[in-house]
Amino acid sequence: MAGLPPLREVIARHGLDARRALGQHFLLDGNLTDRIVRLAGPLAGAQVLEIGPGPGGLTRSLLASDAAAITAIEVDPRAVAAMHELAGSAEGRLRVIAGDALAIDLAALCPPPRHIIANLPYNIATPLLIGWLRQGVEQPGTFAAMMLMFQQEVAERICAPPGGSAYGRLAVLTQWLCRAEIALRIPASAFVPPPRVMSAVVSLLPHPQQPAPALFATMEKLTAAAFGQRRKMLRGALSALGGAALLERAGIDPMRRAETLSIAEFDLLARLLAG
Repeated sequence: MAGLPPLREVIARHGLDARRALGQHFLLDGNLTDRIVRLAGPLAGAQVLEIGPGPGGLTRSLLASDAAAITAIEVDPRAVAAMHELAGSAEGRLRVIAGDALAIDLAALCPPPRHIIANLPYNIATPLLIGWLRQGVEQPGTFAAMMLMFQQEVAERICAPPGGSAYGRLAVLTQWLCRAEIALRIPASAFVPPPRVMSAVVSLLPHPQQPAPALFATMEKLTAAAFGQRRKMLRGALSALGGAALLERAGIDPMRRAETLSIAEFDLLARLLAG
């Protein structure tokens, strides 16, 4: 990939000023993008999916890896044009798809093993993650791993342990299905333009055994009720789902609150609720 123009030149040529409506904050530091790719682990033979590549900073680091191919999904026409330029130097290893990642079936784009490695657009990061988790349940083995950048506050909610204010529905759903950990924290100053908050890269490795789709739907309903009114005790928060009777069957004190339950306790409640 030698001889590529500087990323700032690419941004200027394509008028790629970052737009808040698209959740854009570009990471141009090659040392950081290389580090993110290294943290993703061995990629030899892997198909990598990247969402929102922008001018292609992370894409360049992915192309320098052993990945078999990279598929980049981008909704911004300016960035699509910039990425097509990069594809011209990638010897067939980079495919650019113009479209909304929320509406695209990533698994249909390439064969396994699939890795998602992306600096996600902040405004759609959470719904993207939930959608991929659901797809991994419906089609086990869809994704081998994910290395995703979020706002730090969102990353902390994904990886939060029970007992704190950050622990909620997002933590339960994610950790029920994946091993989740913050792999890298990145200051706002590393981005163009700098966001108002720090960012963090989260490593997600799906558990070998995934629940049935019906059980995932039950867990979504359970966690929505449990965390919908955090100050309520579980007997009240879960009243529409069986309340005290359900909790008694699970051996869980009805006076507890949702943030005190472990992932295993939520799993037990979901299985009892599903019947």
